[in-house]
Amino acid sequence: MNLEESISEGIKLAMKSKDTIRRDILRSVKKYIIEFKTSGTSAGEITDADVLKIITKLAKQGADSADVFKSQGREDLYEYEVAQVSVLKEFLPEQMTDAELTDAVKTIIEKLGASSMKDMGKVMGTASKELAGKADGKDVSNKVKELLA
Repeated sequence: MNLEESISEGIKLAMKSKDTIRRDILRSVKKYIIEFKTSGTSAGEITDADVLKIITKLAKQGADSADVFKSQGREDLYEYEVAQVSVLKEFLPEQMTDAELTDAVKTIIEKLGASSMKDMGKVMGTASKELAGKADGKDVSNKVKELLA
C-alpha cells in the first residue's frame, strides 16, 4: 500500500471512529495530493516522495502555527494544531538524530568529493534528495555548512 492509499484508508477509519482531528488533517493531505495530481506537472501520477513532501510541509506549517498560538495564549488552537501534527508524523519516516545526520552528510561530501563552501550547492542538492523526510532542510543545510567550513 503506497502513502496515498494509506491516507485514503486513514480517512475512512477516522470517519468510522468519529476522530475529527485525524479526519480533518488527512482530508487536507488528500486535497493537496489531488491538487498535485491535477496541476499538469505530474501527468496525474504522484510518488510516495511527493506525498512525503506534502506531509512534511503541512507538519512544519502546523508546528509553526502551534508555536504562534502558544505565544498568543490560545491553548485551544495550540492543542488542536499539536494533535494534527502528531497525526501527520505517523506518516513520516523517523527523523534522524544529529549523529546520524552528521554521518549521512559526511558520506555525501566524500562521495561527491566536496571540499569547500563552493561545493555547498552540489552537496545540498544530493543531500536534499537522499534525506527527504528524514531530516529538516534547515538542519541539513546547517550540517553541510558546518562540515564544509
